[in-house]
Amino acid sequence: MNVNESAENYLETILILSKNLPAVRSVDVANELNFKKSSVSVAMKNLREKEYIIITDEGHISLTKEGKKIASMVYERHTLLSSLLESLGVNAQIATEDACRIEHVISAESFEAIKKYVEKNIFKN
Repeated sequence: MNVNESAENYLETILILSKNLPAVRSVDVANELNFKKSSVSVAMKNLREKEYIIITDEGHISLTKEGKKIASMVYERHTLLSSLLESLGVNAQIATEDACRIEHVISAESFEAIKKYVEKNIFKN
């Protein structure tokens, strides 16, 4: 799965918005990311062409199975990494910003190792 950082951010944003809104539209994505509507429109076209999203005639955006898989992976990385950084004493805003950058470059192997470590040693149930 070779997806660029920008596409990952858009897919993750659509996933998050879909949890809170009855229908996600391009304008919602633009507002959430503070991007111009024209930029989001181009990105949505690209995501649709790659079959990561479906856009209805009404303009409602939903993730395809593959799009949801990517978005869920990025979101899991983001939430775990930001929680880990906060547990280490990093300010919440900085932890979120750093997690946003790390989530796109960390390898699957390294992330899984961190996840196992965190689950075993830090966030025990």
